[in-house]
Formats: sequence, C-alpha cells, structure tokens
Amino acid sequence: MKQETILTIINEALAENESLFLVDLKIDANNKIHVILDGDSGISLKECIRVNRFIENNLDREIEDYSLEVSSPDISRPLTIKRQYNKNIGKIIKVKTETNKFEGELTNVNQDSITLAWKAREPKPIGKGKITVEKTVIIPFKEIKETKVKILF
Repeated sequence: MKQETILTIINEALAENESLFLVDLKIDANNKIHVILDGDSGISLKECIRVNRFIENNLDREIEDYSLEVSSPDISRPLTIKRQYNKNIGKIIKVKTETNKFEGELTNVNQDSITLAWKAREPKPIGKGKITVEKTVIIPFKEIKETKVKILF
C-alpha cells in the first residue's frame, strides 16, 4: 500500500470540508491504515465516517487487502502541526523544550513561534512578601520537543 496514494485520496476527501486537516497517517506492515484528522473547531464522528467511506470507495480490496481506521486525535496526544496550535489559542498548554518546561495560556501563534502567558508569584523588589506578576515567553517551533493541551475539570 503506497502512502502517496492514500494521502492523495485523503486530500480529496478533506477538500469537501476545508476546516478539516490531516494530523497523522501511518500504514503498518500488515496494511493497517491509521488516519488521524482534526478540524479548526474540532471534528465530528460524522466527518470521520465520511472520510472513512471516501477512502474505502477509492481503494480496491481486490488489488490489495487492508484495514482502515479514521479517528480524531486522542486528548492526551501532543500537538504536532501548527494548525493544531492555532485552534488552541486561549487554552492552557504544557510545552517541553530541550532545557525547560513551560505551562501557560497560548496567546499567539505565528510562522516561527508561539507565545505563552501566565501569572507567577515573585518576591517583592523591596521589602518582604510576594507580588503577582505577568510572565510571557516566546518559544520558537524549532525548540519545541512536545506540546500538550492541559485538561481542566
């Protein structure tokens, strides 16, 4: 099973709803096709079924047998593409870099980096006690090792 063929079919299916995008595509040695899709405002089960059927209708089991799984990203799955960051602006995320870990509200996403903001308690510059200060950090995408959306209850 050729990944390029599957990718072309997926792109045709996604063209019907431009708010959807491909997060991951894997084809294992047993021809099990794993497709993970997301959308700018989430993805419904109905859309996963539609894409699944579109793929099945464009592949021939007579030529090559396969199994197919189309799903949305697991809630604990790290963000992997920039479009996922855009849909999570305003949410609390955890970011790991080679040297640091950050947790804060995702406030901005641009071509090269993301911006996080959070409040921290720090000692007063003069006198005893602590004050709450606003912190921000800009993290280039090339430095990010893993990003997960924090699940709040």
